[in-house]
Amino acid sequence: MFLQLIGHMPALPLARHDYTLRRLGTVYGGWVFAETPIRDCLVVVSCGLGEDASFDVEYAARYGAKVIAVDPTPRAIRHFQLITARLGSPKTQAYTSSGLQPVEAYDLSRITAGQLLLCDKAIWNVAGELRFFAPANPQNVSYSAVNFQNDYSTETPHIVVEATTMDQLMSAFGLNDISLLKLDIEGAEVEVILDMLAKGIRPRQVLVEYDELAKPGPHASRRVAAAHAALIAAGYSLINAEFYNFTYIRH
Repeated sequence: MFLQLIGHMPALPLARHDYTLRRLGTVYGGWVFAETPIRDCLVVVSCGLGEDASFDVEYAARYGAKVIAVDPTPRAIRHFQLITARLGSPKTQAYTSSGLQPVEAYDLSRITAGQLLLCDKAIWNVAGELRFFAPANPQNVSYSAVNFQNDYSTETPHIVVEATTMDQLMSAFGLNDISLLKLDIEGAEVEVILDMLAKGIRPRQVLVEYDELAKPGPHASRRVAAAHAALIAAGYSLINAEFYNFTYIRH
């Protein structure tokens, strides 16, 4: 089976598999993953929290997993703080159709202290100070290290945040491995994937949004192709695609 990507990308093969796929979260913030045995599902690193933590909360509740959210943007940090202030509470509102969820829409009744953790740094391929470029639409929450939204410019408004690498993140949280890695980080997924694989870090599953496909062009296509090829070479198979979200599993 083949998936035709938009823009300048060639067709990417979807691997045949017998995994049970499941989707958790809202239409906006949800993800598809392979439901592997429960022992393989207990540590999630979720890079890019924003203001829709539906996948993270539902995953933690369903599997009793520890989810480490990684996001340095002030609005995301505030959203996380509001969530953890309601730990143990049931949902009292429905999800919205936007990327901004009221915290009352999360069912936190089965989430305990220590299951949801926050790293308030940007994930990147080099540690230290990092320019985080503001979205073109100020209503949006997501900043970008590569600034693909503004044609990769280095001159648009930005904030300065602290960045960490995947190996440093794992060390800081005492992780020997990662069951599931989610990358929704506005183009920085390419640098993070290449750096992670070069250092021998192999999460069981990698869920990645190739954000640059939203603005297709030769440069974006080359970057996405490089990340995809590196994952395949490292022993991953592409088993699902949904819009710009892709699910890889290590075999």
